[in-house]
Amino acid sequence: MILEPERRTYTIAETAIILGISERHAYELARASQIPARRLGARWVVPVQALEAFLLGPDASGAAGPR
Repeated sequence: MILEPERRTYTIAETAIILGISERHAYELARASQIPARRLGARWVVPVQALEAFLLGPDASGAAGPR
């Protein structure tokens, strides 16, 4: 039995679906460093954890703020 390791990256196409934008726009954002993407040779990849942190934003420390 061969187990597949947990995925650590998304493709730009998958990232576009997650963000609800076109693939072309996702490539533009990656090139402009507006989303956490990395170039690997001819491919762009988006680290899963980096995208999750990006979507949660800087205020997502998990601590409850003042009420």
